[in-house]
This record gives sequence, structure tokens and C-alpha cells, in this order.
Amino acid sequence: MGLGATLAVTAGVTLLAIVVTFGIARLRKRYDTVDTFWGLGFAIVAVVSFALADGSLPLRLTVTALTVIWGVRLSVHLHLRNHKLPEDPRYVKMVERAGENPGLRIFVTVYLVQGVILWFVSLPVQFAQYSDGFGVTAWIGIAVWLVGFGFETIGDAQLRRFKADPENKGKVLDTGLWRYTRHPNYFGDACVWWGLYLLACSSWLGAATILSPIAMTYTLANGTGKPMLEKGLRKSRPGYAYYVERTSGFFPLPPRKGVTPP
Repeated sequence: MGLGATLAVTAGVTLLAIVVTFGIARLRKRYDTVDTFWGLGFAIVAVVSFALADGSLPLRLTVTALTVIWGVRLSVHLHLRNHKLPEDPRYVKMVERAGENPGLRIFVTVYLVQGVILWFVSLPVQFAQYSDGFGVTAWIGIAVWLVGFGFETIGDAQLRRFKADPENKGKVLDTGLWRYTRHPNYFGDACVWWGLYLLACSSWLGAATILSPIAMTYTLANGTGKPMLEKGLRKSRPGYAYYVERTSGFFPLPPRKGVTPP
């Protein structure tokens, strides 16, 4: 199947998956179900495009495997983190502000929007399925993906252990990877998608999808990722403002010196 037809099929599959996810969310009475779907949605797109494409088999297997590994891990992590907690406050506020028929409003402004973003960000994965074989950029991409996956996985594990200790309630994690960046998981997420983009750069057509990793990085660093999370942490963690002053907001860097604690 040609690339254009594959893009049309994956768009339809993404829409169907979003509708099903919204139905599950309504049954669970939890709109944050879409967060669990996020990583799994990329895995679905990768598998569908792999089945339809006719590019180099080794490259197709590699880009699909890396996407599925990343996506499934993220979905499992978010589900285990969220399912014992109350509904995410972001979605509670959305319902309160939605007025009449909040379900329809959230479906359009959250679920459909995330579906469009998911499909757009996944373009490097889809285009890579039509590349002729491994180039130098593909090997670099695998290395960048490994760095990102390591940051994301280790950062999440460190935060999970920190939160599991009752003595850390109200405190700020500033050790391990969290000593060098306030968001090692977000930084890792961005690296994963730049790595997948470099895999797509095995062809000039794939290189044209550069706006996809840019969109993902922007979303994590300046969109619904870091800013919204930090706004809540400033209110709930007394020492977070000091942590912000001395710690890089995204790219890992040594802690700033000369910052006086309050």
C-alpha cells in the first residue's frame, strides 16, 4: 500500500481508537483515561503502518519495536500511577467549566485534539516504514532513543520510589536525574521522538517530518506538560520554588551555584 493510503488508514484507526477510549472513559467516569491511551495510541499507529508499508524490513521492525516498547511502557506506567488516585484535577476543572453537555465538549477539545496531535507526531514512524534501509542517521536515532528511554524510565522509577516513602510527603525530589533537570521524564520523551525522527531520516521524505518532533518537544516543554505540572507543584510543595531556581527546567545541566535557600 502506498504512503498516502497508509496515512489515511492510520488517521481512521486513530479516530476509531479515540472514540473507543472516550466510551471507556464515560463508563469509568474518568476522563483522564485518555492519558493511559496516549502511549498505546502511538503503538497502534506503528503496528498498523508496519503492516501496510513495503519499506526495508529491518528498519520497519526497528522503528515499530521502539515505538511499541516506548508506548506500552508509558501507558502501563500512567495507568498504574493514576488508577488508585482520584480523577486528575485538570479534567475536573474542565468539567466544571464546560457548562451543558461537558462530555461532548471534552471529547472535542481534549480527545479529538489529542488524536490529531498523536497522528501528526507519529508521522516520522509512518514515513520510516517506507525507507529503503538503514542510514547513518538511523543508527544515531537508535542511540538518541536509548538515551531518552533511559531518562524517562529511570526518572519515573526514581519518582515512584520517592513518593512511596511516607517521610517524603510534601518534599521535593532533587536527587538522581532530578538533580539535573526538573523533568527527566519529559526530556526523555522528547529524545525518544527525536530518535524516531532520525530513523525516518533514512529517506529525504522522512526528513520532511521534522515538525512532528518539534511539536512533541514544544508540547512537553511549553504546552500541557511542564508548565501545568509546575503550577500545581508550586502550590503544594513549599520547597519547589527554590528547586526551580537551581535546577534546569528541561535539558539536563549541573545545578546552578550561588542560589540561596529560603
